[in-house]
Amino acid sequence: MTSTTRRFDQAGSMLDTSDVPEPPTRWRRRSRANAVAVRERRSILLVVPVVMLLIVGLGAMLSASSVVSIRETGDPLFYIKRQVLWVGLGLAAFVITTRVPYRFYERVAVPIYLLGVAGLAATLFLGDVRGGARRWIEVGPITLQPSEFAKLATVIVLAAILARKGPLLRKLGHFAVPVVTVVGSISVLLLLQPDFGTALLVAGTAFSVMVASTAPIGYLAGAATLGGLLAVGGTLAMDYRRARITGFLDPFADPLDTGHQAVQSLVALGTGSWFGVGLGASRARWSFLPNAHTDFIFAIIGEEIGFVGASLVIVLFAAFGFLGIRIALKAPDMFGRLLAVGIVGWLSLQALVNIGGVVGALPITGVPLPFVSSGGNAMLINLAAVGILVNIARAGTSRS
Repeated sequence: MTSTTRRFDQAGSMLDTSDVPEPPTRWRRRSRANAVAVRERRSILLVVPVVMLLIVGLGAMLSASSVVSIRETGDPLFYIKRQVLWVGLGLAAFVITTRVPYRFYERVAVPIYLLGVAGLAATLFLGDVRGGARRWIEVGPITLQPSEFAKLATVIVLAAILARKGPLLRKLGHFAVPVVTVVGSISVLLLLQPDFGTALLVAGTAFSVMVASTAPIGYLAGAATLGGLLAVGGTLAMDYRRARITGFLDPFADPLDTGHQAVQSLVALGTGSWFGVGLGASRARWSFLPNAHTDFIFAIIGEEIGFVGASLVIVLFAAFGFLGIRIALKAPDMFGRLLAVGIVGWLSLQALVNIGGVVGALPITGVPLPFVSSGGNAMLINLAAVGILVNIARAGTSRS
């Protein structure tokens, strides 16, 4: 738009100002300010349920980990102090990733993916064996779990590849080759640890990214069918996995072995009733419930603050998922949309699988509850991923 205002020089002659740009109007300035405010509000709303989950998690950790801390170290606060440290590091990572433009990850997607593959491969040779699985690498006083980084790496590289492919995804080769390469390589390395639960989680997360892409629905149906068949085959291939299915279908058939953890989890939840037995009054933490401060911390929450408190945790995860998807829909480009969907899909699916296993609605898979369970690597990566979501929200369109 050009200015139509007449201007005159000192001699009184009219100047030609037809090509002079009109200065920004008050309406335009207000519109831009409103757009920034909307994006900032959207990012703040996302952070609220995450902060509340962190607070709930630290409170539950203080109670759930005290007994095992005394038994293993003599210090009842050992695990909670370590968790607070990792939350602090995670918040630092969150601040950093909120300030890194999310498009940066598109440029370095392949190196990030290769780093994730290298970490998983190194675990097979250098990792410590715990509970029959080789998933951790000891580096001095720090324990690394490369599978946590591999989850984020999978989301980033798939989002970058599928966003670049665009219309080419209508061709089967352009869809199948990168998906099979990325998901297949990560999943195989996870299965060799073995970590079947995380492999399934990675596959489910990858599928959420594919659904949000421009891939035809026929290809998505084929990928879902193939993934389901491989999941069933992988479950039936190993005795301990079949035992988990048996324990899931009827945990009370063998309450001292295959169904022990599921039964104790249900007992803890049932004891909590509507409003719980009180903060710090859990009985399940006294070695009745295995992994009370890690994979089964939701059972401790249900026991101490009851059905009402446990429902609040579920509502917080639902709010995170809803707000995250809204951010994805407002993303300014396809990469931002796929990246946001992948992060939200990964964390929401992991929460669903964990809570489903605790309440007996799904088989137990051994994945932690995001933002709540004990686990330093997971906390660091999860909060870094939320920071990426916030950055996408701030860069999104101005539509509310």
